[in-house]
Amino acid sequence: MASACPLTSTVPAAYLSSPEFIKNGYHCEELKDGFYWVTSGGYDAAFLVTDEGVIAIDAPPILGENMLAAIEAATDKPITKVIYSHWHSDHIGAAAMYGPDVEIIAHEITKELLTRFPDPLRPIPTTIFSDSYVVELGGEKLELSYKGANHCPGNIFIYAPKQKALTKIDIVSPGSCTFMHCDASENISGWIEAHEQILEFDFDFLVGGHITRWGTREDVRTSLEYFQDMLGFAQEALKEFCTPVGAAVFFSTSPADQYSVGTENWINSMVNYVTDKMLSKITSNGQKWEERLAGVTTNTKYHAYTIVESTRTERSHWGYQKRGTGGTNYFV
Repeated sequence: MASACPLTSTVPAAYLSSPEFIKNGYHCEELKDGFYWVTSGGYDAAFLVTDEGVIAIDAPPILGENMLAAIEAATDKPITKVIYSHWHSDHIGAAAMYGPDVEIIAHEITKELLTRFPDPLRPIPTTIFSDSYVVELGGEKLELSYKGANHCPGNIFIYAPKQKALTKIDIVSPGSCTFMHCDASENISGWIEAHEQILEFDFDFLVGGHITRWGTREDVRTSLEYFQDMLGFAQEALKEFCTPVGAAVFFSTSPADQYSVGTENWINSMVNYVTDKMLSKITSNGQKWEERLAGVTTNTKYHAYTIVESTRTERSHWGYQKRGTGGTNYFV
């Protein structure tokens, strides 16, 4: 069974240096009552063992057949159902290894995208749903739900109510500020909202898809606070640099035929503003962000670009140009 308190972001997971991990290339841990977390030390997946078979969640290529090894080490039951968290190849690109006889369950958008962009290593889902779906097998169940686009369209919540284990991929990387550009997500407003949606579930364990451990509610709150801080600083940067008056400075200082130079300097000014504010802030627990989350010093500038640009395009512009030269109180 899993320990109640996973390691902080500043302490390496012990399994990474264990002989078993070095030999086998994966770590598997039973979180509770037959629900298992499997990791390569960078990518995560999960599975649920029931009396009638195994329900596998995802198939990252970097885990590949080590996922099968982890399941075989835990049970002799066959894998009968597979759930795709979303359509991205880095999380389900080894799904063909489960064979042709498994039921593959996913959101309808995931099927649409895999049909549109076929990949023999990612078989087309055989069972799809729109809003919610309950997967039942051997007296166990997983509740699937879709709450709108976030990391990508079709990215679902997978909840084991008995085990209080939630799988939500590519939103929170426990102990880390996540990979560049909000984990290369497509809908940033939805991605931030997904943090709040995760907290609506009654869970003790979060399988987040990345880095070296499973997560807790506190991990989600910490990640949400980080990005809420960044949203606030992005708003400040937009007010200073992204009004017609603020932006004009950058386009009037370079030759007219070098518009792209002015654009780069303009965007970078906002990114630098947000990055500086984030790295220097004393946060709610008295620490700087780099002390609370791994990856802050390397990834914050990329997150800052994404948050600034998504705020500029996805949120209100506060107004628009009036006839002539009036109406300067809006975002460009």
